[in-house]
Amino acid sequence: MIRAYIGLGSNLADPVAQVRAALRALTALPHSRLAGQSPLYRSAPVGPQDQPDFINAVAALDTSLPPLALLDALQALEQAAGRERLRPWGERTLDLDLLLYGDQHIATPRLTVPHPHLHERAFVLVPLAALAPDLRLPDGQPITHWLAQCNRDDVWYYDGRVDGRDSPGGGRG
Repeated sequence: MIRAYIGLGSNLADPVAQVRAALRALTALPHSRLAGQSPLYRSAPVGPQDQPDFINAVAALDTSLPPLALLDALQALEQAAGRERLRPWGERTLDLDLLLYGDQHIATPRLTVPHPHLHERAFVLVPLAALAPDLRLPDGQPITHWLAQCNRDDVWYYDGRVDGRDSPGGGRG
């Protein structure tokens, strides 16, 4: 089995419920076992700013599925959640990204692993570091190296509140 890391995000149709449902759905993937999940985080959108904040998490999945079969399974989960691609970096019911697949480097027309923006996105690095603080990326750098270099101002630990920003300051990831 290979340890894969999956980024989860949603900002439509009850995002917390969407992410939690996706985490449950990952447990049902064939030849795979959910090995862990990060806490939920709330983040400002990276793309167009006229959309709601996102709820994000990262899951660790031990799998014997080949990378493209795993990608197909993730995209099927997105479709089952009603995913529509309305505009680049726009709002979405569910987004599942294959961030890492063991220590492999994969470059195909359909899949690039490690995820090409992994090292610059706090909404991925914060939950990934919470889940696997000792993780080394395929480039050999510890996750903490990349986390220290990104701006985390727009990522907050999600504590369940709906009024304003969740757990600012010390509660931020």
